[in-house]
Amino acid sequence: MISVATSRPPQNPCSPFSPRITFPSSPCSPLRIPISFYGLQSRASVRSLSRRLSAEKNRADELFDGFSELPSEVPWKAGDVWSIFAAYFFVLHIPLSFGGLSVVSQILHEPDLDPLTIVVSTILLQVTEYVGISALLHYHAKPQSNVREFFHGKWFVEERSWIIASVVGIGSLVGLIFVTSIVADILVGPKDVNNPVLKEILLKSPLSMTVCFSLYCLISPMLEETVYRGFLLSSLAPTMKWWQAVIISSFFFSIGHFSGENSLQLFLIGCVLGSAYCWTGGLASCLIIHSVYNAIILLITIMS
Repeated sequence: MISVATSRPPQNPCSPFSPRITFPSSPCSPLRIPISFYGLQSRASVRSLSRRLSAEKNRADELFDGFSELPSEVPWKAGDVWSIFAAYFFVLHIPLSFGGLSVVSQILHEPDLDPLTIVVSTILLQVTEYVGISALLHYHAKPQSNVREFFHGKWFVEERSWIIASVVGIGSLVGLIFVTSIVADILVGPKDVNNPVLKEILLKSPLSMTVCFSLYCLISPMLEETVYRGFLLSSLAPTMKWWQAVIISSFFFSIGHFSGENSLQLFLIGCVLGSAYCWTGGLASCLIIHSVYNAIILLITIMS
């Protein structure tokens, strides 16, 4: 039997009557349209979310950067900052801190100084250190820069409320020190917070107590705020983020006290003081926070 082959017309692959299987890769596949639609919708959602996140980040950065009120111009060149600080630290701070009382003892021919003499001598040494750093800052200032006016503005002009900064700073400082003390007691063990030499000076006489409070609550804070916030932090802030400048200045503030066991607490104190300085743009709140903290330490020493 002879079969005659008949030609069949080509089937339309998109026809509903076609016996062929429609694959997704076919250009007229009914699956292409919804997949493409959902893909475009998904990509649009991702782009919208990305734009919203970017806008939120920019707003957060603006708020964070707007925290600091420090000026971008300071009386010292950026390249001279560390040489000035090194001259202060190694020529003034270390010799007067470690050798000052020994020199006084030799001058007075007294190997053991009485408590009142120690406090009065320390005041004279710190005043000498303050005069030395002031002269150093004036000498290395840029031409036509007025260092006196710069620090006058820092002490007496505040961009934001120094009262708010002082209250928040004191509360934050007390809380941080309390927490770190508990952690230190757990990790290292409790230690005696009483300084016997300082306690002897405080309890020697009303005069020695008054002079001691003057040293720790006025002279020392003025000196340290001038050096570590007024000069160092102000000089670093225009060259980096304000919080980076706070961390660096706080690190050297901690080192400057030569107290290894209290280095973490001193670093945190420096961070609180530096943040208050950046927020207000002035040193008044820093001086108040610093003085109140030192006064609390002295009262604890007396009562312990």
